[in-house]
Amino acid sequence: MMRTETIEFEDGSSGTAEALITNADSPIAMFVLAHGAGAGMRHKFMEDAAQAFARHGISVFRYEFPYMRAGRSRTDAPAVAEATVRRAVEAAARITAVPIIAGGKSFGGRMTSHAAASGSIPQARMLVFLGFPLHPPNKPSTTRADHLDRVQQPMLFHQGTRDTLADITLIREVTDRLGERAQLHVIETADHSFHVLKKQTGMSDADVLEVVAERTVIALLRCGLSSHVPSS
Repeated sequence: MMRTETIEFEDGSSGTAEALITNADSPIAMFVLAHGAGAGMRHKFMEDAAQAFARHGISVFRYEFPYMRAGRSRTDAPAVAEATVRRAVEAAARITAVPIIAGGKSFGGRMTSHAAASGSIPQARMLVFLGFPLHPPNKPSTTRADHLDRVQQPMLFHQGTRDTLADITLIREVTDRLGERAQLHVIETADHSFHVLKKQTGMSDADVLEVVAERTVIALLRCGLSSHVPSS
């Protein structure tokens, strides 16, 4: 298991916040990873994802939005969430010399994309979405992706075919529209939490995260953000 340490950074809204840093042995990048709407940075998915990325050479900087730290169920206003993303990316950039990528699970990825669309996280060289929440559950729409046209960084979408918050046909339409800036990794039978149907895929949830990490490394190579593939 990769080593994880705790640091503090100024989040711009409620003072000092904690971040969890999972360090890869020979990092090729650092992933500033935001959590989903209903679970914080210590959730099992976040921990498992951090370990998988670190095994593949990507260190992970996990942090929480103010509402989660305060124990509230309602997410922060977009301006507050975007400011937190910005401060987290700035903090990560101060502690590493490797390329910064930014994104997150569901809500965290969407708030990161809004920060990128406003131009406030120039340190991030690529955005990575672990289940982009394209629309409310079972209410297909693409309006939540309109701002992605303003994002300058390359984007990588990891999306499951059973995700009720992102119809896979609509996600394909969005990534096709974005052209060369967007890469799409489709996870067969995965839901919004990346749970897969093992009988159909032969894969466990842990296997899925390993593939997600591998595909992220490949995306880094395609974007010219790394010149070598780490051993895992």
